[in-house]
Amino acid sequence: MISTSKEPARIAGMFDAIARRYDALNHLLSAGLDKRWRRRAIGALALSGRERVLDMCTGTGDLAIEAVSATGGRARQVVGIDFSGEMLRVARRKTRAASLSDRILLARGDATAVPLIDGTFDAATVAFGIRNVLDPARACAEFHRLLVPSGQIAVLEFGSPRLPGLRALYLWYFRRVLPLVGRLVSKHREAYTYLPASVIEFPSGEAFAAMLSRAGFEDIRYERLTFGVVYLYLARKGAAKA
Repeated sequence: MISTSKEPARIAGMFDAIARRYDALNHLLSAGLDKRWRRRAIGALALSGRERVLDMCTGTGDLAIEAVSATGGRARQVVGIDFSGEMLRVARRKTRAASLSDRILLARGDATAVPLIDGTFDAATVAFGIRNVLDPARACAEFHRLLVPSGQIAVLEFGSPRLPGLRALYLWYFRRVLPLVGRLVSKHREAYTYLPASVIEFPSGEAFAAMLSRAGFEDIRYERLTFGVVYLYLARKGAAKA
């Protein structure tokens, strides 16, 4: 039986083990679409260049780098937080290579307990990480706390297509091909069997939108990208009370 336990030490250890090959596998297994999904998420925030952005579960820093480099609107600064030390090591190497260390600050931490004051950020992002958090509802509440009034959040997470034929093909790929390729390239037996199991288990669409609503977010909407393979959730914290 495949374990989908989200105990932080287990998840951190798993991502530590695959960190060096993580980017190559992401690009390979998504046929390069992961870059497009990240561009879409940052573009949807319509950043003006003045914002400070929290990138939670930042991993190897791809979304943080996109946020400060996007041509259609970029962040002034990004704080990227993750609980995998090895993933952060890769992220630091990438930000240094791109001369972005002064605009992307990286730290190890837990999405459910960020040691920063309320209203620290103008926007928040999470790409393919919220389903790995032990208590995603608590994490959503934490994102809400950390945003300024009217601050935005963009969440990318895997889903599955609705069209029956396409859904069947996708699930075959997700359950059979992806774990095999992931295991061969990453040399880690568990990580790429955990991935499809965790995606199937995680609430998507209206269910995750409801989680954002319970955390206090407003103007919640979501888009299905690539036929529903990925969902982009967008929401806003309410304005300050008069």
